[in-house]
Amino acid sequence: MNSGDGRINKGFVLAVGTFFFVFVASTSAQVETKKTTTSGQSSQVVKVERGEVVAVEGNELIVKMEDGSTRHFPSVPETVKITVDGKQLGIRDLKPGMKLQRTITTTTTPQIITTIQTVTGKVWYVSPPNSLILTLENGTNQQFKIPQDQKFNVDGKMVDAFGLKKGMQISATKIVEVPMTVTTQQKSVTGTMPPPSPTLPVDAPLLVAEGEPTPAPSNTETPTPANPTPASARASYFPWIGLAILVLVVWFAIMFIRAKSKT
Repeated sequence: MNSGDGRINKGFVLAVGTFFFVFVASTSAQVETKKTTTSGQSSQVVKVERGEVVAVEGNELIVKMEDGSTRHFPSVPETVKITVDGKQLGIRDLKPGMKLQRTITTTTTPQIITTIQTVTGKVWYVSPPNSLILTLENGTNQQFKIPQDQKFNVDGKMVDAFGLKKGMQISATKIVEVPMTVTTQQKSVTGTMPPPSPTLPVDAPLLVAEGEPTPAPSNTETPTPANPTPASARASYFPWIGLAILVLVVWFAIMFIRAKSKT
């Protein structure tokens, strides 16, 4: 039913609401499509996991988690980096005893994807209330179905299917809004080195002799005189004692002779 050969390109169906034309068939080059994305307010959830490195072998990692469970990571990528004391370490730099903390930030953003398709053409045939054929700009004809109560804008006036006439220039638009949710995750891993091994004090003995222990000194002490007199000092007193005894004997002898002479 084309104006030249009577053919009609079927399959482009116009489903209409109060303000929207809905295309439910294949589109042609005459249909202009635009898409826009509107984002809502994002929300974030932060999850923190802590653990201690138990074993590392190649790219395989075993971590004891904070809750006591053990997690096995069979193949950690070389691209994973862990920030330790300001340095970026890879999986092969980890050591048993190192403390790890992984922070997972999940961001959820609601979005609405709006797709607008517009087709412009001239009324070639109309069969109210539900059938319409438009001649597109490339000269081909396409058929559309018209929903109930659909209104058309013709030269600034809103008319229904009964107000359409052959030769009128009209446009049909399909607007589809699809809500969706976009979720992204960011992961960061930090760590601390294991505590250093205990070291002996500088003055600690390096060797310990084996054998019988040396008895501890007895707590019993022998009392000593308050003023001990050396033996040499005592020996020097004997001549003086003898001299004193001799003087006494002489004195008694003189006194005895005097008394005898008086009688």
